[in-house]
Amino acid sequence: MLCFSLMANGGDDDDDKPAAAGPQSGQPALNAEQQHAIGVVAAHLTAAKAPERIEALGTVLDATLLTSDLGDTASANAAERSASTEAVRLRALYEGGAGASLKMLEAAQAEQAKAQALAQVAAARFAQHWGPVASLAGDARQRLIEASTSGRTLLLRADLPGRHTLGAMPGKASLDVDGILVPARVLGILRQTTELQSAGLLLEVPNAPAGLGPGARVPVALYMAERGGLVLPREAVLYDENGAYVYKQLAKKTAADDARYAPVKVKLLLPYGDGWLVDGVDDDDEIVVHGAGVLWSLQGMGAQQHDDDDD
Repeated sequence: MLCFSLMANGGDDDDDKPAAAGPQSGQPALNAEQQHAIGVVAAHLTAAKAPERIEALGTVLDATLLTSDLGDTASANAAERSASTEAVRLRALYEGGAGASLKMLEAAQAEQAKAQALAQVAAARFAQHWGPVASLAGDARQRLIEASTSGRTLLLRADLPGRHTLGAMPGKASLDVDGILVPARVLGILRQTTELQSAGLLLEVPNAPAGLGPGARVPVALYMAERGGLVLPREAVLYDENGAYVYKQLAKKTAADDARYAPVKVKLLLPYGDGWLVDGVDDDDEIVVHGAGVLWSLQGMGAQQHDDDDD
């Protein structure tokens, strides 16, 4: 029959003792036989970098709406140029006394002002609906418009439910189409919101799978800048009212000593494979990767976490 012990923190071994802001809890202590019997395994963690992943909901946009808004803008601009030309012509005739009355000139100037206002409204509407497209250089914008209207590429709005701002632009994105990851290019942030009341991004999807058309909704993953941390198995992470924590195996004074374990707070950065990328422990720490739940049961529900300040 195995017997387990619970040791209180004590002594002057500062290198083994996590920093604490309050009363310290007991530390489970196990000998080699006990560790093997209950499957407690401690190991060094591996450092890794991964892009932060944000889940979004994508909606394929109707390219004819882009064509319509673009046509309205072009028509308004043409009308504005025509009205301006006519106003300039009549002014020259009026000032030269060549058959243009003041009333004719004032009417032309009124039409010019109206045409300028309509052109500004059309440009503002296009920027609101298609801001990232409007910001592209002339040739790039034309290529994108031709590709989307011909069906060679799709435009998609990616909404981030629950968020109204986006601190940084994602570096890349992918769509989950029936389990297939389809890469997408991030064009920029859209100014107009939808019924989801969330921040939205405009994505370009070249050579999209057949059948994916306007109105279709698919899961989207947005990938932010890479973040570095240590890879931790999911079963190693425990959670209480103070947040996530793991068990660290403290250094032994002698080889014959039992192994002691202390809870250490960690920050979960992002999912990584079947585990987590975390911060709060060092790569030379011995972290319990199997059997953390057993240590939790030994220490009890009231186990207190500590900040890991030892080097």
